[in-house]
Amino acid sequence: MFGPLISKPGTSRNNKTGSWRGEMRPKFLQKNCIACNMCVFICPEGCIQGEGKNTYICDYDYCKGCGDCAVICPKQDIEMIKEEAAGNK
Repeated sequence: MFGPLISKPGTSRNNKTGSWRGEMRPKFLQKNCIACNMCVFICPEGCIQGEGKNTYICDYDYCKGCGDCAVICPKQDIEMIKEEAAGNK
């Protein structure tokens, strides 16, 4: 009735979400960050990483633009911006 529903290992590397993300993506302001790691923990794709004290980056190739990181940030140091305004990835 249905075809096989099993993915091959490593398929997420071939299916980057950046090409089909919605209109918004996170921008890390890095002004009021307290390095709480909440954005790292909440990200469903695990694409947010810390790069030293209070400096976080997002791998936009895998970001879905869900906005969970911006919602959970206790210092409102992440804002969602339109994809066009983001400039280069």
